[in-house]
Amino acid sequence: MPVRRDLHEANRLSWNEATKAHNSHKADQAAFFRNGGNKLFPEEMELLGDVRGKDLVHLQCNSGQDSLSLVQLGANVTGVDISDEAIAFARQLSADSGRPATFVRSDIYDWFEEGVRPGGPRFDLAFSSYGAICWISDLHAWARGIASILRPGGKFVLVEFHPLPWMFDDAGTGVLTYDYSTAGEPLHFDEGIGDYVAASGAALAPSGYIEGVVDFKNPHGCHEFGWGIADVVTPLIEAGLRITALREYPFMNGCKMFPTMRELPGRRTAMPESMPSMPLMFGVAAQKE
Repeated sequence: MPVRRDLHEANRLSWNEATKAHNSHKADQAAFFRNGGNKLFPEEMELLGDVRGKDLVHLQCNSGQDSLSLVQLGANVTGVDISDEAIAFARQLSADSGRPATFVRSDIYDWFEEGVRPGGPRFDLAFSSYGAICWISDLHAWARGIASILRPGGKFVLVEFHPLPWMFDDAGTGVLTYDYSTAGEPLHFDEGIGDYVAASGAALAPSGYIEGVVDFKNPHGCHEFGWGIADVVTPLIEAGLRITALREYPFMNGCKMFPTMRELPGRRTAMPESMPSMPLMFGVAAQKE
């Protein structure tokens, strides 16, 4: 499928509104980072390895909380995101917390085009996580872009929600409703990006959860793209990256996708005990030779 910048632009508007609601629920985030806070989970840290002194780009960085967590671990971080609101918040959070990082407002496809030019930035690590892939309209162009900005020996790490639970109805009752993969055909949602932080509570607000915006309604719809695991991994291989790890996890980090999910220690959730165990997240590491 071609890159759908028109749909990306619509999503930018939806993200701008949702981001305001999301951050309204999080207590003093600058103090959280000043006090040594880190909101990363063990799964992404295991795949990333030691980031100290590494030049790292965080693709689709949202409001920068994970980016600044990587700064806490010693990485030199550049964050890229399409949302004006998210990048403005990330820049202010970086300044207020005293955790320096560079944040760029751009569609990642446009940023890749800038990056591949002679003298463009190159990185030791590229990272993306949690609800990122569904906004990517062309995974082949995405994978080529990642390969182009990595130095030889550089690594890309993705930790993402598994496509399997996205097949269920919105209540998570186990009724299969959506295709496992739409092969990039967009799905339109009039209601737009919702307030998933309010739904997940403290799991997504390690600095402390506060009520914030109540009954958020997004005035802008959104467009998502359904991808299976093979849809994700194959373009990375075809872009010349070597898959060094592929993981599946029977829990979700920081997200309560369905109201029926049960909470686990460590800000995790899982499907109800009445349902069989299933993969709810996956992780990939891919290296440039």
